[in-house]
Amino acid sequence: MAVTTSMPRAESSSIEDVEVDLLLEGVYRVGGFDFRNYARASLWRRIQNRLRAEKVDTVTSLLDRIVHDASCMDRFVGGLSVNVSAMFRDPGFFQALRAQVFPLLRTWPYIRVWQAGCSTGEEVYSLAIMLAEEELIGRCRIYATDINEDVLDKAREGIYPLELMQKYTQNYIRAGGTRAFSEYYTAAYGNAIFRPALRDQVVFAKHNLVTDGSFNEFNLVLCRNVMIYFNRSLQDRVHRLLYDSLANFGVLGLGSKEALSLTPLRDRYDELDAPHRLYRRMT
Repeated sequence: MAVTTSMPRAESSSIEDVEVDLLLEGVYRVGGFDFRNYARASLWRRIQNRLRAEKVDTVTSLLDRIVHDASCMDRFVGGLSVNVSAMFRDPGFFQALRAQVFPLLRTWPYIRVWQAGCSTGEEVYSLAIMLAEEELIGRCRIYATDINEDVLDKAREGIYPLELMQKYTQNYIRAGGTRAFSEYYTAAYGNAIFRPALRDQVVFAKHNLVTDGSFNEFNLVLCRNVMIYFNRSLQDRVHRLLYDSLANFGVLGLGSKEALSLTPLRDRYDELDAPHRLYRRMT
């Protein structure tokens, strides 16, 4: 949705850019959420969706509502957060974890894992299942974080539509699962309720990759398909955060469209499994 104006398109676009800049600055100052270095094309599409949802005509009107209505701020942040997930998404990645990474994790007496940008938790439960099957979960703590409290609440519940279980079962099998996938959940009222024991070693917590710092030292950090929404400077900032959060010889897992090759830290890692974006910190 654009600003109503009779000015030439180039000038109109400039005004829209100014409005978006002011909106993002206001959200940062009032709410502490920093979207200023998100990729603009993706960000603009989500702002347009929010304009329609809030039934306002201009970005400036949306800013006015956001700074005076905390619930609108929550809706805005939720709308800008990208929450696309699935259990054992990209099964080859999980096969690589089992074959390449878990043998390394066995060498540590206690294992800390950070799942950054965990969304609604599907990947967290996938990881917990695999660690349980490899008999590593008992000496492991998984920190699952996201910027969005609403999706964290869903992740804590561990309840997903039962209709998705056929797809997730196929993903699990392709990922090298060793048991019947149905052992891990109970079916009730059209939902799959995952076993509470899978959450015993998981800490769900709010964390903002853009503004927050490192909070522990980890043996494995997974941040998959999160940075594709950031511009280059923010990607570099987050890569530094992930690097600082890894123990020496710890492993970083990225998404299929992400890589270290263009970052200043590329020489600090060895490629453990390049096709599946797994890298080991060496310095």
